[in-house]
Amino acid sequence: MPDTDHEGVTVSQLLLVEYTQVKDEQKARIGFRDNLLYATLAAMAAVIAAALQGPVRVGLLLLLPPVCLVLGWTYLVNDQKISAIGRYVSTELTPRLVAATPLGPQAPGGSVFRGTVFGWEVAHRSDRRRRSRKWFQLFVDLLTFCGASLAALTVFWATGRASATLLTVSLVECAAVVALATQIAVYADLSTGAQRHRSE
Repeated sequence: MPDTDHEGVTVSQLLLVEYTQVKDEQKARIGFRDNLLYATLAAMAAVIAAALQGPVRVGLLLLLPPVCLVLGWTYLVNDQKISAIGRYVSTELTPRLVAATPLGPQAPGGSVFRGTVFGWEVAHRSDRRRRSRKWFQLFVDLLTFCGASLAALTVFWATGRASATLLTVSLVECAAVVALATQIAVYADLSTGAQRHRSE
């Protein structure tokens, strides 16, 4: 579809405006997502410090899994949206911009031009160490949002002072933590190349 002008605004200009908006949203989500890691560590430190005040306070460890679940799920949702924006730019906006630009399909070197439009969306995924980084990131995410919760539950169970009510609560929390770990693994994006498009 050629670039058309309607009241002085071209299709390519509209697409570039959309690109700017979605990238701004992506940037904001990246900052928020990364800050959630620090918030989780701070919450963990506060709960553990309170629980270590004495044996009577060991029940406070049951506060850790809900905190990690809420922050972990929020982290995962934002991470998924960040990836979705990257894929949208690569698979939707880029082809539409190329099609709307005279240098695109009509030009003899159109394929070369196509590769230069928002090329970073794909290029940053091509390094050889990406897969190892993603595996390490998966390990960090699981350790932060799930490993600490499971450790807190293990310590709570090991004390042997749990009432029936608190024991039931701990088992429900354990199931929720396992469910979160599964979702984190599912959305880990361990693929390489152009299989999936994720901005980091």
